[in-house]
Amino acid sequence: MQDLLPVAEKIGAILKARKETIAIAESSAGGLIAAALLAVPGASAYFLGGAVVYTRQSRSIFLAIPDAALASIRPSTEAYALLLARTAQQRFNAIWSLAETGATGPTGNRYGDAAGHACIAVAGRHEEAITLETGHGDRVANMRAFGVAALELLFRTLQK
Repeated sequence: MQDLLPVAEKIGAILKARKETIAIAESSAGGLIAAALLAVPGASAYFLGGAVVYTRQSRSIFLAIPDAALASIRPSTEAYALLLARTAQQRFNAIWSLAETGATGPTGNRYGDAAGHACIAVAGRHEEAITLETGHGDRVANMRAFGVAALELLFRTLQK
């Protein structure tokens, strides 16, 4: 968590100063992204909510994304991460949203992605999506790497 806090503090300061809000939809990071943003004092000024969207059931319940919406989008892709981010942004009526999806390890996911694969997206005034490949199957290290990469992407996007 310590490696996520410095960038989360910078993000929190920006969001508070601008009076902007954020919602989170994360998967493989397992709640680390939300936890880091909530660890910043005053987080209630900008953090609207989030969900660990780890299964089809959680995606359906928390984001109300029907399976039919995924007909042309494969999970664990930048397009899927953008769909999660846009949907969370809309459902929470947030200025910004951050989403992450991937394969933490020790093995890859059922879609053919290797362990250490993550796609991360920001939706809001600017949109951006990236793919991260850590190249290893250390589950906990990958969760931290995905969280750090997500927060760093959000920080860069907020500066545009």
